Amino acid sequence: IAMDGLNGSVVSEFVLLGLSGYWETKVILMITFSLLYIGIILGNFFVVFLIIVDSHLHSSMYFLLANLSLNDIGVSSTTVPRMITDLLKEHKVISFQSCMTQTCFIHTMGGVEMVLLIAMAFDRYVAICKPLHYLTIMKPRTCVLLIVISWVTRVIHAMTQFSFVINLPFCGPNKIDSFCCDFPRIIQLACSDAANFEFVVAANSGVITIGTFFLLLLSYVFILVTVWKRSSGDLSKALGTLSAHITVVVLFFTPCIFIYMWPFPTSSVDKYMFIVDFAITPALNPLIYTLRNKDIKIAMQRLNKKFHYDRFC
Repeated sequence: IAMDGLNGSVVSEFVLLGLSGYWETKVILMITFSLLYIGIILGNFFVVFLIIVDSHLHSSMYFLLANLSLNDIGVSSTTVPRMITDLLKEHKVISFQSCMTQTCFIHTMGGVEMVLLIAMAFDRYVAICKPLHYLTIMKPRTCVLLIVISWVTRVIHAMTQFSFVINLPFCGPNKIDSFCCDFPRIIQLACSDAANFEFVVAANSGVITIGTFFLLLLSYVFILVTVWKRSSGDLSKALGTLSAHITVVVLFFTPCIFIYMWPFPTSSVDKYMFIVDFAITPALNPLIYTLRNKDIKIAMQRLNKKFHYDRFC
C-alpha cells in the first residue's frame, strides 16, 4: 500500500474487516444476504413494473413510490453484492478510489431516500387534508421537480462531504471495521488530527437525519390531528393509509440515527445497523407497500386476471 492515493497520501487501498465468524457462519450469511438481495431486486422491480403497467396507479403517490423502489435497489446495490463476495474472501481489499466512490453513492442515495419520504409525506398530507386541491398541487410536473431537487441537493451534499475527506492525508493504518466505506470511518484513519472533520461530517449527517425524522413524524401527527378534528370516524382510515409510510420511515431512520447520533458508537452495532438499512429495509419495503396498500392489492389482482386471460385466450 505504499503508493500515492488520489490526495497524495500513501494509502492506495483499504482493508474491510467485514463480518467476522466461523466459515460455516459466513456461508450461512452469504446465502441469507444473497436471498435478501434477490428479494430486493425482484420485489422492488415488481412494484415499479406494476405501477407502470396499471393505469389506475398513474398518480403522484405511486410515481414517488416507484422512485423509492428504484432508489432502494440502488442503495442496496452499493454495498450488498460486495458484502456477499467478501464473506468468502480472506483479504477484503477495496481501492482508495472505489472506497470514496462507494461512500459518495451511499450518502447520495441515502439522502435521496430521505427527500422521497418527505415528498411522500407531503403527498399524503395534500391527499388527506386538502383532497379538493390534490390534482392541482400534486401535478406530474411537481413530482418530477421533487425528484430532480432530491437528486441535485443530495449530490451537492455528498460532494461537499467528499471534498473534506479527499484532501485528508492517509498514511496508515488502513483497516475499516465494517463491510463498506463511510465518511466517519474513513476520517478516523487520517494521519492528521481529523477529529474536527469527523465531528463535522458525522454531526452534519446526524442532524439532517434526526431533523428529517422528527419532521416526518410531526407531519404524520399533524395529518392525524387534522382528520380527527374534522371527523373522528375517518381517523382509522387515515391511520391505515399512513401506517405503511410510518413503518418505512421508522425502519429507515432508526439505524441512521444510531450510526450518526448515538453518543457511544461501537463498530459491531454500526455494522448491524448498516445491514438493516442496506439489506433488510429495502427487502421489506415492497412487502409493506403491497400488503398494506389496497390499491396495489387490487392492481395485483387485475394483473393476475389479465395474465390468466391472455394465457387461455
